[in-house]
Amino acid sequence: MSGTETVHVALDARAYDVRIGRGLVAQAGAEIAPLLRRKRVAIVTDVHVAGLHLAPLRAALSEAGIVSEALILPPGEATKGWEQFTRSVEWLLEQKVERRDLVIALGGGVIGDLVGFAAAVLRRGVGFVQIPTSLLAQVDSSVGGKTGINTAQGKNLVGAFHQPALVLADIGLLDSLPRRDFLAGYGEVVKYGLLGDSAFFDWLEAHGPAMAAGDGAARQYAVRRSVEMKARIVERDETEEGDRALLNLGHTFCHALEKATDYSDRLLHGEGVAIGCALAFELSQRLGLCSQEAPSRVRAHLRTMGMKVDLADIPGDLPGAEALLALMGQDKKVLDGRLRFVLARGIGEAFLTADVPREAVLGLLSNALG
Repeated sequence: MSGTETVHVALDARAYDVRIGRGLVAQAGAEIAPLLRRKRVAIVTDVHVAGLHLAPLRAALSEAGIVSEALILPPGEATKGWEQFTRSVEWLLEQKVERRDLVIALGGGVIGDLVGFAAAVLRRGVGFVQIPTSLLAQVDSSVGGKTGINTAQGKNLVGAFHQPALVLADIGLLDSLPRRDFLAGYGEVVKYGLLGDSAFFDWLEAHGPAMAAGDGAARQYAVRRSVEMKARIVERDETEEGDRALLNLGHTFCHALEKATDYSDRLLHGEGVAIGCALAFELSQRLGLCSQEAPSRVRAHLRTMGMKVDLADIPGDLPGAEALLALMGQDKKVLDGRLRFVLARGIGEAFLTADVPREAVLGLLSNALG
């Protein structure tokens, strides 16, 4: 596969394109210029990404006559909180960003979520462009307009729905990812096959190892298919009133585990998603919803890819089952005090339910903790 592909997210006045291909950062000036009222942008990124990709981006913008200023934040999940959010908003105000200007989020999911939220509240909403630099951000967090930060109470509990004006998913940027970060993003890729496309999961079983090894065509196909699936779901349910909640497969477990590990490098988000998907399928099998083969197949593929699958794969101590369940109670998917789970009747057949006995979840966690 060669060339740039486009997935259109059809949301009426909030519609936008996701451009997917190699070399898009080098073309960023030409891609972004038509969206600008004045040739000036503000870029927010982090230290790691800036060292790799900020200079090429600014050069591409300059070629198109676009002036840019950049704010460089610390790396890591801890950045996605009040302190760096406040710093970003105040910096954007100092840059005199206007309602019709664009802010560029150059980075992974942390930068995309934080900058998107800053753009949402700045002057009651300015436009922003997502340039996702991680696999996780390219296939998931950069698309769909979910923005936000973490708080002491939990993950993503403060935020806004604010759609980007454009997403540039440059497949070439994935070449610079450490293997662990790439595989963490792969956790979100697998999720799409598990929740609604068994044929895509079949494809991943066949091509996942080549994709992880650097196969560019496989990477581009996986990103495009993931974005297509997310775009269609977002079009049907932009603000997560129904179908969009399916995208949270594995996330109820994941968010509790991230909180339990203090949002640290002990557990990356995509690793938590992979473990969460394995637990969701195990819970589904225990409740008689799917065959024993389904969770076994999920776990086997994650193991083949060299990913975290079990709670025992997380370094350090974890709280007990009751404490983990309490952390799950802070999840955004709680409705009327009841936890909602994304479970499955089989691979590619996910559904949302609040009808899950507490004892079943406790038993699952107790066994998983050993």
